[in-house]
Amino acid sequence: MQQAKSLSSKTCSSHGPDGLFSPRRLNGYRLALRLIAQTCLMICTLLAVNPASALESGAAPDEALVRQVTEAVIKNLQENNGQVLDKAIDQGIQRYLDRQQAEREAARAEQVRMTQEKAKQVRHPSADRDHIRGNPKAIISLIEYSDFECPYCKRFHETAKQLLAAHGDELNWVWRHYPLNFHNPGTQSESEAAECAAELGGADAFWRYTDAIIARTTSGGKGFPSDQLTPLATELGLDSERFQQCLDSGRYADRVAEDLKEGASIGITGTPGNILLNNKTGEVRVLSGALPQAAFDASITELMAKPVAANARSQ
Repeated sequence: MQQAKSLSSKTCSSHGPDGLFSPRRLNGYRLALRLIAQTCLMICTLLAVNPASALESGAAPDEALVRQVTEAVIKNLQENNGQVLDKAIDQGIQRYLDRQQAEREAARAEQVRMTQEKAKQVRHPSADRDHIRGNPKAIISLIEYSDFECPYCKRFHETAKQLLAAHGDELNWVWRHYPLNFHNPGTQSESEAAECAAELGGADAFWRYTDAIIARTTSGGKGFPSDQLTPLATELGLDSERFQQCLDSGRYADRVAEDLKEGASIGITGTPGNILLNNKTGEVRVLSGALPQAAFDASITELMAKPVAANARSQ
């Protein structure tokens, strides 16, 4: 899967610029349309001219027609100063832009619907497999597919902590690895190192190690020195020799790859890839990117208000 950096969105993901309707291009469109309109006006005038009058003038028919057409066009433009023509062109462009906007909005709405449907396939959190922060039996799970070297993940990390504090036992936070190619080898090594921390010190060590890297990295793929992964573990009270042995073994590479493959299969394309899941109803909300807390608060409230269906999955 190919990914590229994006600085204009709130996720580390692929992004393509849309400059079709920039002011510079629109002015170009107006000029082109005006020239076309003038040409059409000349042709229409040409068709309306009486050929006999050209012959009576003593000039060659083609020359007379061209002169009459030119004079008619110049007079028309002088009389209305081009305003009528410009207004017609602007109205035509606006109608086109309105249609394009409506089509884009419809496409976005359909994309959102398809994204939500795909996200319903997300694996429900399991204490045996996942890193869960907060109440393991919470009704709502914030499942984050994250990249240690993504600057937006770094920004969102504090928001996730605030969400846990605000919603108490109703919400937990599940971390799943999603190391983007352009942030490697740093983010892959950091993901495996966090798993080694969990092996040596359990859930508490995993989250303390994760918090420390997120706080200290400057992001971008080389934001945290790889030779400091083991010293960080030692600083947090983990056995440095066992940690280094775990890291050197690469035994958690497959675990990280599983998270990445799983995320991609349910439509995660960038980080932080956030899915809010009601563990009782199976309803989901996809809120990709480092969105503000208020956006998550609203979705959590909405998910909490959803009635449990008779055939809903229970935790």
